[in-house]
Amino acid sequence: VVRAAHERGIEVLPLTGPVSLLLALAASGLNGQNFAFVGYLPQEATERAKRVRELESLALKTGQTQLFIETPYRNAAMLQTLLHTLQHTTRLAVCSGLTLARGVCRSDSIKDWRQKTSPLDNSTPAVFALGR
Repeated sequence: VVRAAHERGIEVLPLTGPVSLLLALAASGLNGQNFAFVGYLPQEATERAKRVRELESLALKTGQTQLFIETPYRNAAMLQTLLHTLQHTTRLAVCSGLTLARGVCRSDSIKDWRQKTSPLDNSTPAVFALGR
């Protein structure tokens, strides 16, 4: 719809307000100068783990923060995949409900995540960020 509006010469202006991806990036402590948003990762466990390894390799090689999102009912499965797949020195940030009173954002190495796993809010989508 937005593309069609531009093609027809209709002015398109975004409304200001909170944007969870940028809020999560800002709160993550990861590279905010070079980042990529890659959307949703595969639902199937094997494909999801493969994609996580690809994103980690890119993040570690280039320094580019990799941002992705997940729906509330798949947050726990995503976190488990990340904890079992990522290297212990890779940094992971998980942010949820940042514009709500109960918003949370935790950023730590995988080693520290494994030692003190935090439960995820299963009522709001989460933004995941990984990098170095």
